[in-house]
Amino acid sequence: MQMKKIGLIALAASFIGGAAAIGAYKLLERPNDSFTLADRQKTMFASNVTSISSAGAPDFVQAAAAVSPAVVHIKTTYQGKSSRGGGMEDMFEQFFGFGGGGQRAPRQPQAASGSGVILTADGYIVTNNHVVDKADKIEVILSNRHKVTAKVIGKDANTDLALIKVEANDLPYVKMGNSDNVQVGEWVLAVGFPLDLQTTVTAGIVSAKARNIGILNRENGMMTQEEYDDFRRTGQRPTRTNNSIESFIQTDAAINPGNSGGALVNANGELVGINAAIASQSGRNEGYGFAIPVNLAKKILEDFKKFGSVKRGYIGVSFRALDADVAEELKIKENTGLYVSDISPNGAAAAAGIKEGDIIKKVEGTPIYDSPDLQERIGRMSPGDKVALTVLKADGSTKNINVTLKGESSVLTAKASEKATGVGISKLGASFAPATAAQKQKFGINGGVAVTNIVAGQEFDYYGIVKGSIIYKVNGKEVNSATDIEKALTTSRDGRTTISGFNPNGGTFVIQF
Repeated sequence: MQMKKIGLIALAASFIGGAAAIGAYKLLERPNDSFTLADRQKTMFASNVTSISSAGAPDFVQAAAAVSPAVVHIKTTYQGKSSRGGGMEDMFEQFFGFGGGGQRAPRQPQAASGSGVILTADGYIVTNNHVVDKADKIEVILSNRHKVTAKVIGKDANTDLALIKVEANDLPYVKMGNSDNVQVGEWVLAVGFPLDLQTTVTAGIVSAKARNIGILNRENGMMTQEEYDDFRRTGQRPTRTNNSIESFIQTDAAINPGNSGGALVNANGELVGINAAIASQSGRNEGYGFAIPVNLAKKILEDFKKFGSVKRGYIGVSFRALDADVAEELKIKENTGLYVSDISPNGAAAAAGIKEGDIIKKVEGTPIYDSPDLQERIGRMSPGDKVALTVLKADGSTKNINVTLKGESSVLTAKASEKATGVGISKLGASFAPATAAQKQKFGINGGVAVTNIVAGQEFDYYGIVKGSIIYKVNGKEVNSATDIEKALTTSRDGRTTISGFNPNGGTFVIQF
């Protein structure tokens, strides 16, 4: 009797414990839009599993099996006008070198496709902005072959990220990892729907980090059809502000058109990047793929979920990444860091005491070598956040400065001021070096600046100025260096800028905008 009584008590206890566990699980499972995406992922993933075979090589079977069901095929359709040079296909064609870039005739794509990654069981999906931008209809094909319609929660051309939502439950999802921990040489998998194939998994290594390849700047510089028509009629280009953030993870895992928006995961099956672009002359994989780091994506996606758009913090500086050539041009000894070439008068940097000629050497204690090192870190922050910078001042002293980031209003104020005084050198879309003695002799001039590179879609490109041209006057002032050009640009009247120069073949030109 006593034993029977004990057995009944144990049975009752087990039922109570089981009910409590199920109740707790259901409580965690219950949808709650007040949770951030990161918080919800923490409740969904309890542990990490390292997949290393007995031979010491990574085993991708578990990672591929865990991730593949949560990578979806996205198909978009377009009814109205497309942007001139816009859309996913055009973005790839520009990058691959097809056609004539900005000179191609307008066209109206009817359909396109890409990939996406499910982040939550109730249907939040991350993809690229260029996959869904301007689409009239977005369809998502799930791993079970069901087709559902998606709505856009938010999108951002400056990072090429978008968050979409489907009405579904109990979906498989991918755990977001930490892209800061990704190391060059580390094995990664790319998962997506390349070339309209079904789910495809490829493997490679991380070839580099913090890559800036200029594709977002070029894409954002393209004009819409309406803007192009106005440009042809008036000769006036629309005002552009480049706020693009590129700090790609480069990989040699095979990525092709259609992989856009798909997953780049580590050997543990954790999402470390969103595949976005490839570098290729053929239009197919040539071993150079680029993914947006997930740590940058986390902030952008949370903003989409909360506000529907990105609330970006701005530091308020223009800068040039230093190397030996730039240091020689600027006549300074430092050849690493970011040289501050311009300050927004109402910006965060000005308020913190940073001045033109200062060199930003570190962000949050980490050395800076190129623009992505700073831009990605700032891109993860919001207005009001503080960022710690180590700055080498023009007098040779080093200072640690805390900068409180400002919102878009400070940028708009600076933009209005710029319109009154002219454009900044970055708007020209070119790099410069002092003219050589041979060039001066060829054109019969005593000074001048040679154009060493052109950025597609910006001022010089639109006005037909090519690499090898010589600029000798800006707003009537003779120029002998990039610094001279910067100073001369600020002297324009009524917002008009005049540039005089020689074509490589010896012909002269004068442009005004």
